[in-house]
Amino acid sequence: MKKVLVLLLVTLAVAYAVPDPRGLIISLDEGELCLNSLQCKSNCCQHDTALSLSRCAPKASENSDCSATTLYGIYYKCPCERGLTCEGDRTIVGSITNTNFGICHDIGRSSD
Repeated sequence: MKKVLVLLLVTLAVAYAVPDPRGLIISLDEGELCLNSLQCKSNCCQHDTALSLSRCAPKASENSDCSATTLYGIYYKCPCERGLTCEGDRTIVGSITNTNFGICHDIGRSSD
């Protein structure tokens, strides 16, 4: 009986020691607060205004507003999903101020 109890306690200790698949700093889900896109599962940390809190958000789908990839890691509009391209005005001023928004398009489909 003692061996069974010890085995049960060891099993419970191992079960509690296994880390949660959702992280506290990385691998964040949609809607969770973030400081950089690298923290989010979707790789998009988005905020509405410069003073608002940033949250993880899904990437932009086809025909949605998007931003080109930024150096800062925080977006006003998320970049496009895989396979889509953000077509829009790409100016140096827009890149610095993160206001060079566009629309997600599937280039493979538009060339057909």
